[in-house]
Amino acid sequence: MKTIIVASTNPVKIQAARDGFRRLFPNENFEARGVFVPSGVPAQPMSSAETLQGALNRAWNARQQDSAADFWVGIEGGCEDDGAALHAFAWVVVLGGERIGKGQTATFVLPEEVAQLVRQGVELGEADDRVFGRSNSKQQNGAVGLLTGDVIDRLAYYEHAVILALVPFKNPHLTFPR
Repeated sequence: MKTIIVASTNPVKIQAARDGFRRLFPNENFEARGVFVPSGVPAQPMSSAETLQGALNRAWNARQQDSAADFWVGIEGGCEDDGAALHAFAWVVVLGGERIGKGQTATFVLPEEVAQLVRQGVELGEADDRVFGRSNSKQQNGAVGLLTGDVIDRLAYYEHAVILALVPFKNPHLTFPR
C-alpha cells in the first residue's frame, strides 16, 4: 500500500487526494493522512502565483515532516482580483520520488457580498460562513458547493485538480517541467 501525506488536516482535502489517486490508479492501494504544515503565504492568497507557492510550500513541508511516505500533496485555495471581479480557485502540487505534478481547479467568480469581505482581509471560508450563515463551510462543501447548490462540492472540485497534478506520474515516459 502506498502512503499519501496531505499537507492539511482538512478532511475534504485528505479525501480529495485519496479519491484522485484511486481514480487515476485504480489497480493500486493508497492510504492518505493529513499533517499540519505552514504554507508560507498569507492565510488567504490573493494571486495565482501566491496560491501556487503555498501549495508547493505545503507539499515540501509535508515531505520534510514525514519523509517515509510515497507521495506528498499540497492543496492551496486562493483568489485573484482582475479589477472587475474576484475569482476563486485552488492549486494542487504532488511530490513523489523525483517527480512533481501541478494541477489547478476551475475558477469561478465570487459574489460581491463575499468578495468585499475577502478584499478586506477576511479568509474566503470565513467570508462564506458570514454571508451564507454557515459554520466551518471550508471543511464541508466550501464556496463552490454553497454557490452551486452542491452540484459541484469542494471534494469533487479538488479531486479533479489532484488528478491533473498526477499526470506526470501517470505518464512517466514523458518529461514534465519541475
